[in-house]
Amino acid sequence: MLGRIFYGKWLNLASAYITGISVGILLRSPAFWPYALASVLSIMSKYVLRVKGRHLWNPSNFGICVLLFLAPEAVASLSVQWGNFWPPLVVIWLLGSIIIYRAKRFHISATYVVSFFAFAFLRSLLTGDAFLAEVAPITGPMYQLFVFFMITDPKTTVHSKKWQCVVVFVVAFVEMLLRLNQVVHAPLYALFLVGPTAMLIEIFFESRRSLKLKPAAAG
Repeated sequence: MLGRIFYGKWLNLASAYITGISVGILLRSPAFWPYALASVLSIMSKYVLRVKGRHLWNPSNFGICVLLFLAPEAVASLSVQWGNFWPPLVVIWLLGSIIIYRAKRFHISATYVVSFFAFAFLRSLLTGDAFLAEVAPITGPMYQLFVFFMITDPKTTVHSKKWQCVVVFVVAFVEMLLRLNQVVHAPLYALFLVGPTAMLIEIFFESRRSLKLKPAAAG
């Protein structure tokens, strides 16, 4: 329906289906309405929250964060429901690495993981907690989806390979700050804050660059 309203044609449902599946996996609730509402918000964000033809938020990240912030008594993010036994983790990380390597997005995930370990070490120094305790969250199922598919979303990442790495480093840094302040859903909120900010900065500089080129082309 949104495709018909905004573009005048019926769009392929694959994108919306993937968004709905992501919400269904990453959100936890005993009720049904949060899944439906988060999916609707996520899909609508692709059409409504746009600047210069680009949507700012990763869709599922947007919908999930809105529900986590506005209805914390009814929803939670995926945590330990799948367990974190190492054999399936190895399989998932290997397959995920192959997928994003073929998609030429491996540098994004690798930068985030290295940054997470570095900031986990810093957190352990600041809090006095064991380093392994600070690292443990990245072995959970939510992080696997976050690392391989959410922060690497081509539609909501900046264009430059160098700045893609800088952005996920900042995501990991903001996540550390949120964790130090006992924010439970730190990685999701960090991406929610940093991702659109990076997109807006890139759009701003691209617009300035195009304005400078137009007079030169006219001359």
